[in-house]
Amino acid sequence: MSPPENQRQLSPDLFQVNTGTSEPIYRQLIEQLRRLLAGRQVAAGDAMPSVREVASALGVNPMTVSKAYSMLEAEGLLVRRRGLGMEVASQAQGSSDLESRLELLRPGLERIALEARQLELEPRAVITLLTSILKGK
Repeated sequence: MSPPENQRQLSPDLFQVNTGTSEPIYRQLIEQLRRLLAGRQVAAGDAMPSVREVASALGVNPMTVSKAYSMLEAEGLLVRRRGLGMEVASQAQGSSDLESRLELLRPGLERIALEARQLELEPRAVITLLTSILKGK
């Protein structure tokens, strides 16, 4: 069943997973959706891709995706629509506050900083690399 005309259907490639990290895949999915909401790339009423679609696109167990969706539903970020699947809840809004959005980056940046210190890299070299990555180079 397809979503109503005024509803945007999100693609399964919305998510990416990193299997080389200790963070569980379901947590990666949850954090990614939070960031997409904060960045306003996902909006209230958007139809989420099905569990099967996401699991297939990522090559993960459907129960992993289902767990992430269930936890997001429990947080009030997703809502289940009978016969239509999951959609972004109407009260789920991204924060336009720069500080709130930056705070979502903090855990990842703290891990990067730790790795950079362990590798004895100069901050300037790490910042240059990050800038290059942000610019898509």
